Parts: sequence; structure tokens; C-alpha cells
Amino acid sequence: YLAKLSSVGSISEEETCEKLKGLIQRQVQMCKRNLEVMDSVRRGAQLAIEECQYQFRNRRWNCSTLDTLPVFGKVVTQGTREAAFVYAISSAGVAFAVTRACSSGELEKCGCDRTVHGVSPQGFQWSGCSDNIAYGVAFSQSFVDVRERSKGASSSRALMNLHNNEAGRKAILNNMRVECKCHGVSGSCEVKTCWKAMPPFRKVGNMLKEKFDGATEVEQRKIGSTKVLVPKNSQFKPHTDEDLVYLDSSPDFCDHDLKNGVLGTSGRQCNKTSKAIDGCELMCCGRGFHTDEVEVVERCSCKFHWCCFVKCKQCHRVVEMHTCR
Repeated sequence: YLAKLSSVGSISEEETCEKLKGLIQRQVQMCKRNLEVMDSVRRGAQLAIEECQYQFRNRRWNCSTLDTLPVFGKVVTQGTREAAFVYAISSAGVAFAVTRACSSGELEKCGCDRTVHGVSPQGFQWSGCSDNIAYGVAFSQSFVDVRERSKGASSSRALMNLHNNEAGRKAILNNMRVECKCHGVSGSCEVKTCWKAMPPFRKVGNMLKEKFDGATEVEQRKIGSTKVLVPKNSQFKPHTDEDLVYLDSSPDFCDHDLKNGVLGTSGRQCNKTSKAIDGCELMCCGRGFHTDEVEVVERCSCKFHWCCFVKCKQCHRVVEMHTCR
């Protein structure tokens, strides 16, 4: 539902909030109260889709989107590990984009993180614009999580979604880095000023993809008066706040099943020499594959000419392309 915001023009009027498909009433109200932030939410949604499609480009489910709601199809309405990743990356995308907008001065409600100042224990001076991750995370919690909390967050699926939303934000929070600049004669580091910065979103995607691969299957239990998620297999160690959790096993994603939003792998490119999931045997689910020869045009024999441009030739070569039956 977040990704659907990307099909709308600039969100600058309250009426636009009413037209955004897929938002619940409390999100519409938040949209109206935070109009200046909504373009960042949209950018976060786009970022999340692009990162999801990059991370799953070589898998049977490649995070393809549909023109219907929800944009990922029924894949995200089931409690699978794919749904866990989508919720985590979407939540992270919103936190990341809102934080970036704060730091770049786009928003009146927030700016740089002013709590980072003075001299650090390592002896460098905190200066520059530290990313205001606290504001980005708080907005993501308010806007993204309200969907689950409005249902009364006691159903196992609501608990799963809330956990994965938080795991997405943790992937940014726990990987904040210190960036520094040296000042002094001829670049000597007599004085060093530093600020806190978010990791690149690709690193966030890489980390969440690792968490996807090691996701924990859980079930709901009542401990006292509280409902919690615990590992289905009692021999597994309990999951942490940073891990992804899921309730249901995934389909194999082999066959076209539009009812469930599964596009299947027919027509997908595969790697003939790979034994991994991107290899033709696994990607094509044993159905076999077609091999075609295609001509590709590449830049080659590039030379630098003084001054200052690079001149390349165009080379043509024929390569084999394998696609699933």
C-alpha cells in the first residue's frame, strides 16, 4: 500500500490524501497533518520497491509488482517470509527517506540531529549535519505501524508485521556510521570534525536479505495475559528484534497464479552454469529452458583524450540467453 503513493503527483493538498488508495483512515489523517513529509514517504516506498527487486532479482519470486492493491499481490497478505521482507524494507524505506529529507533541509518540522555535539570520547569534534534518524524512525513507527495497531495488535499476523516493521528500522539504527573530515595545513588532521550518517540503503537491503535467508518461523503463544510470537521449533533460539519472523511457509512460486499474485517463472532468464536458485534447473522448476543467441552491443577499446574526454568503440558480440519454458 505504501508503494501505491508513488503513482501520485506531489502530495501538497489535503484532498490528495483522500485519494491515496490503500491507506486506512488514521493514515489519511496523518497525511493531512504532515503534508510536507508525504513526498518523502512516497520516495521511501519507491526506494523499498527498487531495493526489493534488486535483492530478489535472481530468485523465483523477484518482488514484481502488480497494478492492483496490494501492489505485491496476495504474496504480502499471507504470513510468509516474503511478506516479512516487504514489510521490513518498506518500513526502513520510509524511515530512511524522511531522515534524508530532514538532513537536507526539505522539512520545517525537523533538521539535523542537534543532540550530537561537543567532543567525543575519541577526541574528535562533533560537527556538521548528523542524520536525524530519531525523527525518521518515529515517523515510520507512527505512519506505518498504525495500520496494524488499528486492528488491535493481538492477532498473530499483526504481531508479525509490527515485529518486521521494527526489524527494518533497526537495520538502519544499528548501522549508523561516523563520517569525518580533516582540517589542517595541507590536509593534515590537526582538527577532525565528525557527524553521524545513515548507511547506504543498499547496505540496509543487504542486511535485511540476510535476515530473510535466516528468518524464524514463529507461532503465537499466550504468556500471562500477553500474546507473543515464539519460534515454532522449541529447539531454535529465540529471535531478536533485528531478525525477520514469519508464520506460514511460502509457495514455490513456480507457476503462474494470478489469483495469489504469483507470476511464475516462465519466460524468466536463468543461468545455465549455476547450481544455485538463479540456475536454470531451479529457476525453471524442472520445466526446461529455451536457448537463444542474441547480439549485444558494448562499449570497448576506450581511450582517454587530452583534454578531457573518453572515446570508445562499439563492439558487437553474440551471447547465449536462456529463458525458462
